[in-house]
Amino acid sequence: MEAYLRSCRDALKVRLCSEVNIRKFGQFFYNKSVLFCSADSELEDAVVEVIDHHLLQRPTSPSCPVTVEPVGSCATLVTERIAQKAPEVLDQQVAQLLYGAIILDCVNMAPEAGKVTPKDSQYVVFLEKRFPKLPQRGAFFQSLQNAKFDVSGLSTEQMLLKDMKAASGGDLNLAVSVIYMTLEAFLQRRGLQQDLCEFCHNHNYNLVVAMTISFNDNKEPFRQLAVYSSSTVYREEMSKALEKAKNNSLDLKPMSSSYPDVKAFLQGNTLASRKKVMPIITDFLKEREKKAYQCGNIEDLDLDDDSNQDQSESQQCPEDAGIEDDTHVPPTPMNSLVEGCPLDNGLPKISPEVLVEKVSKMASMEDTSPEGQ
Repeated sequence: MEAYLRSCRDALKVRLCSEVNIRKFGQFFYNKSVLFCSADSELEDAVVEVIDHHLLQRPTSPSCPVTVEPVGSCATLVTERIAQKAPEVLDQQVAQLLYGAIILDCVNMAPEAGKVTPKDSQYVVFLEKRFPKLPQRGAFFQSLQNAKFDVSGLSTEQMLLKDMKAASGGDLNLAVSVIYMTLEAFLQRRGLQQDLCEFCHNHNYNLVVAMTISFNDNKEPFRQLAVYSSSTVYREEMSKALEKAKNNSLDLKPMSSSYPDVKAFLQGNTLASRKKVMPIITDFLKEREKKAYQCGNIEDLDLDDDSNQDQSESQQCPEDAGIEDDTHVPPTPMNSLVEGCPLDNGLPKISPEVLVEKVSKMASMEDTSPEGQ
């Protein structure tokens, strides 16, 4: 699955580079203010604008305007930009894609979820009024939510990659993944610690933060959190930073874990999504780097001989102690990432050619607008 998604992404990138003057075409960043990976570095000069709802992660530049606003869904900011700059682009297909993203990100616009803002509500109503044939909000949200939480058939690696963000600082590279099941169910997966170790080895991470989310009978969110690292130092430092966070208190309470390299917590603050946890992690990484530079060595981060041995052993990925390893090949994924996405209902497929045409049209409208002249 990952190979297929990468091939689609690479094919689109090649097509943009080969068929469009990329400096004229430009590239917009949506919901991510930095390039996805080093393989995209040749596109850096083509970035003409950033639209995001997270903390800014790239240097400011006069040639690259940045719109950062703490709304519930970045699709809200995209809808606003299209409505103001290129309303002709907004057809039924584009509207349904934006509408689905907003109501899913904002948990059906429920205030108790702590996601929705007045601007999110404003543009949901805008889309509903302009396109009355959009799916009924409640039913559409539920179908998208069911697809989002469907992890049947996924391996541990696929679950971690399904909704993941990465962060790094100094010698520490980590992944923060949202897992759509209870932590108890996640920890019961056979060979989990082995899978986590191999995931870190394959993707060059030293630590994984898994944030689980599920819903109780009253459809209220229920959050738990796990920290994995084969390095005791990394694991303890990260756990302590999350436990002692003040600006966005997570209200963490320790849970039992069957794995020596996994620390588990119940998260009392159910409104603290990953969007609010990432700044805690970013501050933690900056503080570690600061200490390292004060010591004069990026590796002087209280890593004693035991922790160095931990890191060495992490590359070997020993079998889980006391847990039977899963030696079976995972079944072919059969979920929303592969087929049956609710957004497909009644919508034609979007080809790379159509996508290039739509974005080129938006870019040309930007150039001919009064502000662009």
